[in-house]
Amino acid sequence: MTEHTKDGITPAKSMETGLTRRSVGFATAGLLATAAGASMLAAEEKHEHGQSHGASEHNSGTSHKALIQSALHCVNEGEVCLNHCMNLLGAGDTSLKDCMRTVAVMLPMCVTLARVAAMDAKRLKEIAAVCIDICKDCEDECRKHEKHHAECKACAESCAACIVECKKVTDA
Repeated sequence: MTEHTKDGITPAKSMETGLTRRSVGFATAGLLATAAGASMLAAEEKHEHGQSHGASEHNSGTSHKALIQSALHCVNEGEVCLNHCMNLLGAGDTSLKDCMRTVAVMLPMCVTLARVAAMDAKRLKEIAAVCIDICKDCEDECRKHEKHHAECKACAESCAACIVECKKVTDA
């Protein structure tokens, strides 16, 4: 008789694939962060009540709208790619394990980038520079699988677009 847990993952299968409640929890946290980032952007777009603000308040977010959208698009595509990788891993296919790792690193970086850009934080250039490297790693790994996995292709393309927007901020 096979023992099943509440989430349907057997202890043997969990050990075999590396898929745990914790990894599923991280993916869920990423989705929540994506929703928070999207609501930040929506709130920024609605902020047109005519009050006079200081220069830095007035420019917060709106001057980096393309960067914010690009970062959030990267997060959205990355979540889909990560889910695809986890599903394959859960079925015993380990061919995308490196892809899954790079996407898992990219996701919180792009969430952070979106938030820092929305706030026009003083360390935006430094965060964008690091994000370029992380997105490049993710893009490179996803490109290895793009011919057979549309999710990887979409993630790679969103990372490439985010890199372009980051370079505009870093003047690279």
